[in-house]
Amino acid sequence: MGVFDIVVGRHEQVLVIRDGEVVTVLGPGRYRRRRRTAYERVDVRERVTGIGAQEILTADGVSVKVTASLRWSVLDPLAYTAVTDAEAVVYLAVQIALREELAGREAGELIRSGRRESAPALLAAARSAAVSVGIDVVDVVVKDVVLPAELRAAYAELVSARQRGLAQLETARAESAALRSMANAAKLLDDHPALARLRLVQAATYGSKLVLDDGARRDPDR
Repeated sequence: MGVFDIVVGRHEQVLVIRDGEVVTVLGPGRYRRRRRTAYERVDVRERVTGIGAQEILTADGVSVKVTASLRWSVLDPLAYTAVTDAEAVVYLAVQIALREELAGREAGELIRSGRRESAPALLAAARSAAVSVGIDVVDVVVKDVVLPAELRAAYAELVSARQRGLAQLETARAESAALRSMANAAKLLDDHPALARLRLVQAATYGSKLVLDDGARRDPDR
C-alpha cells in the first residue's frame, strides 16, 4: 500500500472531511488519498456496554440493585460523530427507562418475571434515543436483580420451607399407599387361608420348624 492510499476494513467506515465538512463516507475497500483532506475512521462492529448497578426503590418499598447490558453498533457514522459522546446518550436513556419500568413493580415480581417483561420497554426507550445519534440498538437485557441481604435470607427460608412441605407430603403419600397395600394383602389372606399358610412357609427362615393345624378335632382315646 502506498502512502497515497487509504484502506477501509470491513469492520469500519471512514468519513472524508474537506474544509471542515464531511463530503462522503467510505465503505470497505482501497481509495486514493486527496490533498487537503482528512479521514476519520469509525468502528461499526457490534459491541456490548454494561449498565452499572442502579439502586431502585420498588413499589413495595424494597431497595434493589439492578444491572443491565446494552448490545449496539454504529448505524450512521455521520450522526454518531456529530455528538461528543453518542454512547452516553443511549446509556442515559436506558438508565431512566430502567428506573421508570422497574419502580412500578414489587420485589417479588422482579425476581419472578420482571426482567423478561421489562425488556421490550427498555429496548424501545434505547432505540428511541439511539436513532438521533446514529446508533442501532440490537438488544437490552436486565442481567441481575439483587435484593437486600435480609430479604434474600427470607426468600431462601421460604423456598426451604416449601421444599420441606413437599417432602413431607410425598412421605405421607408413600405411607398411605403402603398402608392401603398392606390392608389389601391382609384382606386377601383372610379370604384365602391356604394362601396365608403358603405365605407363612415362604417367610420362614431356613431350618425353621413349622407345625400346621388343619383345625380337625382329635379323638383323645386314640
